Amino acid sequence: MLNVGLLRSVCKARVCAGRLDTLTIFLPRCLTDYAKVTPVKRLKPEENEAPLSPPLSPEQLDRIERNKRAALERLAARNVPEGFGVSWRKALSAEFGKPYFIRLMAFVAAEQRRHTIYPPQKQIFSWTQVCDIQDVKVVILGQDPYHGPKQAHGLCFSVQKPVPPPPSLENMYKELAADIEGFEHPGHGDLTGWAKQGVLLLNAVLTVRAHQANSHKDQGWEQFTDSVVQWLNNNQEGLVFMLWGAYAQKKGFSIDRKRHHVLQAVHPSPLSAHRGFFGCKHFSKTNERLKKSGKKPIDWTAL
Repeated sequence: MLNVGLLRSVCKARVCAGRLDTLTIFLPRCLTDYAKVTPVKRLKPEENEAPLSPPLSPEQLDRIERNKRAALERLAARNVPEGFGVSWRKALSAEFGKPYFIRLMAFVAAEQRRHTIYPPQKQIFSWTQVCDIQDVKVVILGQDPYHGPKQAHGLCFSVQKPVPPPPSLENMYKELAADIEGFEHPGHGDLTGWAKQGVLLLNAVLTVRAHQANSHKDQGWEQFTDSVVQWLNNNQEGLVFMLWGAYAQKKGFSIDRKRHHVLQAVHPSPLSAHRGFFGCKHFSKTNERLKKSGKKPIDWTAL
């Protein structure tokens, strides 16, 4: 058997002596001789090594998937927020177990411990309580809740009685008076009467810190409300989406225009209402489209 240590010594000595020609000849012969006298050992599997598992059957794969879904449903059930309507809970259950939603709920809980948050916990999801998800006919998208005391109660643009209507809502009332025969200013700003008829008044962000607009932006609410819009887009037909302002129009960009009706105008804010909100006639146009879809129109006067 070849003495490897001796081979190294010989190689080193010949290199130092400048005998590269001899080294070139010597090395291949040594290696060849070594290969002849040293047979390659083939590795044998261990006698007690477990054999490879056979592929899973379709029934086994199906059972694994069902178990995964059941586990996700159990996780989601533990994360359902307080005051979430039953029909909405079933439709959106896949969101409750997702990491972003779990982080969002933890963030809101921490904010509620340290600060005054609007709307109150029981009203954050009031839009899911007054109308079943299958009964939604119209969607009005807002941005984030009012951040003053006793204003926000879970419906965009709406305020609780007896809080006076904010400027944007006052402009909506002006447009309604010009557009809908018989509409009169109701003397308050509570739009629950619309919500009960199937008008989803949905803010993109559902909570806010008192007196700090946009303070809960980019915490996960946008992703959640996107999932609400997407569910309606995919599972309903003939809805009317009223998108006022660039923010709402961006959020509604993915709505299927062949499946639903989309009405766009500037925001009813005093800063922009005179640039196209007044005179848009969205309320009467909404009812026209609902009738064409075989749906009952909204009684905009029922407030």
